[in-house]
Amino acid sequence: MAVTKEEVEAALNGVLEPEIRKPLVQLGLIGEPINAWGGKLVVPIGVVADPLPYEEALKSVVLEALAKANLASKIDVELRGLSQSDLLRLRNLLKPPSDSEAQTVANPIGHEQGRVNQFMESGTKTRVLGISSGKGGVGKSSTSVNLAIALAKKGYEVGILDADVYGFSVPKMLGISRNPLLIDDLMLPPVAYGVKCISVGFFVSDETPVIWRGPMLHKALEQFLVDVYWGDLDFLLLDMPPGTGDVALSMGQYLPKSEILVVTTPQPAAQRVAQRSAYAARQLKLPLRGVIENMSWFVGDDGKKYLIFGEGGGKELADNLGVPLLAQIPLVSDVRVGGDDGVPITASAPNSEVSRAYDALASAVEALGPARVYRSELKVRG
Repeated sequence: MAVTKEEVEAALNGVLEPEIRKPLVQLGLIGEPINAWGGKLVVPIGVVADPLPYEEALKSVVLEALAKANLASKIDVELRGLSQSDLLRLRNLLKPPSDSEAQTVANPIGHEQGRVNQFMESGTKTRVLGISSGKGGVGKSSTSVNLAIALAKKGYEVGILDADVYGFSVPKMLGISRNPLLIDDLMLPPVAYGVKCISVGFFVSDETPVIWRGPMLHKALEQFLVDVYWGDLDFLLLDMPPGTGDVALSMGQYLPKSEILVVTTPQPAAQRVAQRSAYAARQLKLPLRGVIENMSWFVGDDGKKYLIFGEGGGKELADNLGVPLLAQIPLVSDVRVGGDDGVPITASAPNSEVSRAYDALASAVEALGPARVYRSELKVRG
């Protein structure tokens, strides 16, 4: 008896397209099954690029789901590139064109039809977390990456925008070597460890210096927000450049609901510099939610804790700012190794001391809940 498309779709109902992170059935990517001679079933799956960078992974999960449904004795999956009309249909399904005049009013950036900054919409559920620091070298990017993975492990939909344009490092730390896929004018960010990622590092080589003035940075951040398919994120993390420059100003305009987390080390000098980035966030009316102390201690082979960078800087900074100290992250060489190898420690050693610290940080961020943003110009008159 011939297997129908409805039976195939029922079997694949829970299978997600790996980078769009929506069900294949919902995206209309399952073709008419072919009931071949000898009882063999061939299931065509539409793909946005041919060849697809994650072809084998997609085939594997589809075959597993079909095998569980026991539809046929022999099953094969055939990946087929989508036609231009199918790509356009998919693009409009992911990000429907909208009324240009309404969107111009609602979104001061992205005035062209269909270019919407979803993170400025009033009903968005996404919490935008800006991971900042006063200076480089305090582990801000490793904190961003491992916090993102820890949140994804809790079942959240998570993305990272690598906003450190001059010192981009997130793709390498996540082990992502492929570029974003394009559907017409819409970019699909690559996914690693359950985290979507976009970075200028996908568009320039590691050896190429990025020499941009403020307006170029502003435009790049805008494109990463409106021309990328982020989907229905629970958290968007921004790995911000150190200091108080143009990206912080852009965040105040493009992402006014951002919550700022400040990364510092225990030493007083780093704490004083980190305080400046916190004050800058407050001047831009971005809610400051907490402090993360990195490199808090090192555990030697003798089992003793060594306070290499001193102690108390994170707690002192948090107290001065009137926010909680969210976590203290130990200094562990495997964090550096994981970042260099593209296998972050929260993925490679989930039960390690430092991974547990990142898990506790994710729980602390979760417990804070979204920030309530107040606008001084809105007042109740008596």
